[in-house]
Amino acid sequence: MKGLFVVLFMIVIDSPIMCARVIRPNAYSSSFNVVDYGAKGDEKTDDSQAFVKAWEKVCGATQDAATLVIPREKTFLLQPVSFKGPCKPTTINIQIQGTITAPQSIEAWKWSNGNSKQYWIQFSGISGLVVNGGGKVDGQGARWWKSNSDAHSKPTALKFNACNNLKLSKLTHINSPRNHISIDGCNHATISSLTIVAPEDSPNTDGLDIASSTNIFINNSTIQTGDDCIAINSGSSFINITGVFCGPGHGISVGSLGKDGAFDTVEEVHVQNCTFNGSTNGARIKTWKGGSGYARKIIFEDIILIGAKNPVIINQQYSELHLGEKNGMQAVKISDVTYRNVKGTVTGKDAIELNCDPIVGCNDIEFDDIYITSEDDNPIEVSCTNAHGTSSSCNPIISCLSH
Repeated sequence: MKGLFVVLFMIVIDSPIMCARVIRPNAYSSSFNVVDYGAKGDEKTDDSQAFVKAWEKVCGATQDAATLVIPREKTFLLQPVSFKGPCKPTTINIQIQGTITAPQSIEAWKWSNGNSKQYWIQFSGISGLVVNGGGKVDGQGARWWKSNSDAHSKPTALKFNACNNLKLSKLTHINSPRNHISIDGCNHATISSLTIVAPEDSPNTDGLDIASSTNIFINNSTIQTGDDCIAINSGSSFINITGVFCGPGHGISVGSLGKDGAFDTVEEVHVQNCTFNGSTNGARIKTWKGGSGYARKIIFEDIILIGAKNPVIINQQYSELHLGEKNGMQAVKISDVTYRNVKGTVTGKDAIELNCDPIVGCNDIEFDDIYITSEDDNPIEVSCTNAHGTSSSCNPIISCLSH
């Protein structure tokens, strides 16, 4: 028996094929760690090119699934970078276990390789993308907020463009220069278990912005920012939002739509089991004067208010900075909107505001089982102009709607 073992051992040692298997056990692995491609993760070294090299390997992998690992207990400094598809694997998993950080000062940002100044990190044209891992994304937005530059010249931190069947979960995202996460031109996305945080006074720091996308499911997330927790913009449909804790921030908003006379559309939106805690607004629809298009088939239900300032708003004449409308005879049509089981407290005097266009108006508006009271026992009001629909079991009473 001992002699047989020696013979087999010698065969293994003498065989080049067997040796190759022993020496290179991971040669055909579908997992790629950015550290293996030169990333330092020391918070000072620019790791952008190491990430790009690792991405090329992941995107070109021959397996059905491939994983890019960003390891824990390290902080990786990235300049503006774009990760593009299409890719060979059916599924690509980005495991953000550590921290990714942007440059701290505006002057330190480097715009190169044709990267747009509209975003910091972009994923585009990738189907079956899964991003998770429990790590952190830090946009280092403080310097940007203090700058005098226009909001549109500040970058979005994380953008997903034309990424179908996207799954985004279990990440903490903080302090974006502008909106934290942009979902643009995506079909079928599941977004869950996110924590998005920025100071209450940080400008334009929306949590999630959705545009030109369909079948988007957002659930079980906490969003505390200086602007909309979630903004649903033109071209979006079949948006389902459940179990989101919002505040501070400007609420969950459909719009704004129709700016500068644009034709914008949003439909089939369902917001359910969400909490607005100390938010400036709550369940909101906002459209610009002079725009066109529609916002329809929208439901806000099972909503909890904890000291929200303006919890329920439809504003069909949204305008700011005295920007005039292109055509005062038209407006984005708002119809088939339901508010059901909305309960809690407000800090302001306006519990419900329905400010609709005098020509187009808001139609088929339904309020059912509403109970809103003042946090300080002060009188609260309903503002209602050119709104048409029904209400039942409402406190305060919405006198302009039929009962």
